[in-house]
Amino acid sequence: MAAVEFLPNVYWVGVVDWNLRDFHGYAVAPRGTTYNAYVIKGEKTVLVDTVSAACSRAFFEAVEAVVPLEAIDYLVVNHVEPDHSGCLMEAVERIRPEKIFCSAMGKAFMLSHYHRSDWPFEVVQTGQSLPLGGKTIDFLELKMLHWPDNMGCYVREDGLLISSDAFGQNWATSERFDDEMDFNEMAGLMGSYYANIILPFSEHVLKALGRVEELGWPIRMIAPSHGVILRGHVEEAVGLYRRWARQEVTRKAVIVYDTMWKSTARMAEAIAEGLIQKGVTVRVFHMKACHHSDVMAEVLDAAAVILGSSTHNNGILPLMADMVRYMEGLRPRGRVGAAFGSYGWSGEAPKQLSEALERMRMKVCDVLRVKNVPAEADLAVCKDLGRRLAGEVDALAGA
Repeated sequence: MAAVEFLPNVYWVGVVDWNLRDFHGYAVAPRGTTYNAYVIKGEKTVLVDTVSAACSRAFFEAVEAVVPLEAIDYLVVNHVEPDHSGCLMEAVERIRPEKIFCSAMGKAFMLSHYHRSDWPFEVVQTGQSLPLGGKTIDFLELKMLHWPDNMGCYVREDGLLISSDAFGQNWATSERFDDEMDFNEMAGLMGSYYANIILPFSEHVLKALGRVEELGWPIRMIAPSHGVILRGHVEEAVGLYRRWARQEVTRKAVIVYDTMWKSTARMAEAIAEGLIQKGVTVRVFHMKACHHSDVMAEVLDAAAVILGSSTHNNGILPLMADMVRYMEGLRPRGRVGAAFGSYGWSGEAPKQLSEALERMRMKVCDVLRVKNVPAEADLAVCKDLGRRLAGEVDALAGA
């Protein structure tokens, strides 16, 4: 992709990765992603971030279409993760920058990644500025969004926030801006990214948004490290991030299960039917057919999380155990839940699932176990659970 000047003397010099399918452990198929880097020109010229090492040729071609490498004065490293700093070693060798601006943790991470203590590091904190002559960059620490080293840059004259991983989406596209595509589709991808990457750090999101307000920065455009640049829907995107960070929920229930001989599946279907009877939106995931990242994209705004597994070797079926561990790490909070499952002789799985829900600080409404194959009376109990959960959903979602 060619470089794009999207503000006076501000350029996108990133790379589109059409073929990426696994991103930090969650599936982005068939979307791919972009690795975004930016050049800002004043009397001094800055390159903000690089891209994955696998895309180095395209990256340097894009940069050199804007400015000769030897004419770049400074590097800004917002984040050291390899998809953003994969070309950093080559960039430093070819550019020989006067300074490399980074957070304190950014310097520590670069030292442990690249082992070059001779680089001209310049550690910055929130509120420090870099005058370029015609452009001014203000730095903003974004700790734990989603690494300890993350920071962002605010281009004062343009109201542009270069936001690092915050507001990212995985979408390989020829379009560069949110107003060139369907915003609802883009918002869904931004939500999936939030659910699978940013969700555990929601308190830090609220702190960062509050800090931007304290600094009085008018945000007219947001340029993240992945996906398209936000210029047409900035307020909506900030509102979504605030809502997700507060873990606000809607009248939706997510049922996630695995089954051996379909008895647990029948229980899942009956619980879903009870919820649907009360008008609750339901999403049902069988883990033999679904990826854990798709589940989390729906959990993001769901008021209820209902987990099911038949008992296997005195525990949870492996795919369901993997899902639960993944969900626990992402720390959804403040929801209601239930656990269910069939069993042959011991039946530990539902209790273990309910304990996982409790560790996620969810209110467990019931734990249902059925021996072997559910009878009609058992399925009636499952439907009743769905109806009871609908009341809890309404209370949480403010219906």
